[in-house]
Amino acid sequence: MKISLKITTILVITTLITINLQQVVAQELTAREIVNRSLNLPEGDNQTSNLTMTLTNKSGDTRVREIKQFTKKMGDVEKSIMFFIAPADVKNTSFMNWSYTSDKPDDQWIYLPAIKKTKRISSDSKNDYFMGSDFTYDDLGDRKVEDDTHSLLRKDEIEGVSYYVIESIPKEADYMYSKTITWINTESFIGLKKEFYDEDEELLKVLSILQVEEIENLLVITHSEMKNVQKNHSTSMKLSDIKINTGIEDAKFTERIMMRGI
Repeated sequence: MKISLKITTILVITTLITINLQQVVAQELTAREIVNRSLNLPEGDNQTSNLTMTLTNKSGDTRVREIKQFTKKMGDVEKSIMFFIAPADVKNTSFMNWSYTSDKPDDQWIYLPAIKKTKRISSDSKNDYFMGSDFTYDDLGDRKVEDDTHSLLRKDEIEGVSYYVIESIPKEADYMYSKTITWINTESFIGLKKEFYDEDEELLKVLSILQVEEIENLLVITHSEMKNVQKNHSTSMKLSDIKINTGIEDAKFTERIMMRGI
């Protein structure tokens, strides 16, 4: 009887442990948690890179722009600045973005050499497209997870890789997109693509991640493309000569430097 009791007890404990483990495995991340992980992947403290921006119109004609950019985390704010190097019609134009960890909206500035003046991007102008590209000023900032209501629509498997499919609906009634749908890798939490829908809930743009590289033990998106499906116009963004955690002076991210250049 004692042996039987011990065996029974062991079986009960084993069963309880198994059930508990199954519950842990079965516990799914919420849509908000998935998006939060995707937005907060390790990036390093600072980064320098060359950016080639290629604009392609519906006729297949292209315009190529060469840019040098810098990014640095500074306490509760991440600052980035880009300088246009070529071609001649955009040379010496610069753009700066400050994104905050708090609910404070991004601060953005653009320097236009033709008028030798730095202009602050107002909230009313953030829907404007940046330098003829398919990215708005708002797209270039950091949208916060709490700005939208997120729902997990399903899981998709694409070329043997599993993705969460997340729908995000803005809480702002007058936001330029009615919703976005994002495919996020279930293991790396890097996005594969993101669909943007206009105010009439028609598909407007698709952002595709075309290449991800491991640099300094960090996953870095090195090639992406935004395509406006309504205008049949696209913008390719390709990074090269990427350097991480090499040190950038705080003074690099000022209006004075925007006007002076690299």
